[in-house]
Amino acid sequence: MAFEISNQLLGDNTVYAVSPEVKKYTLTDMGFVSTKAGNYSFERTLDPNDPYNGVKLKIVFKGDLSSFKLSAVTSNGLNKVNIFTNKQSDELVEQYNFLMNNFVERNVFIKK
Repeated sequence: MAFEISNQLLGDNTVYAVSPEVKKYTLTDMGFVSTKAGNYSFERTLDPNDPYNGVKLKIVFKGDLSSFKLSAVTSNGLNKVNIFTNKQSDELVEQYNFLMNNFVERNVFIKK
């Protein structure tokens, strides 16, 4: 998956775009870590019942904060997952919406 200015999760109707007000220190405050390539990576589980083997939300910002990748993946990170059709969809979608709304409030993303 390539870095894009706006992106949406598989099965989601909401499109998120990079906020023009995003700052590197905000990303680190929100739990992003700097990678060896200079990008910023965020990875959190969406499954409250199984935090170690559940579905994860993965977001990677390009080092200059101009674009990002967004996906929900299996616990090993190899396969994409549609959380909106998952058997635990209510819990996963609730956690996803909580995280994304928090990112919108902190000017990391804007909703389109």
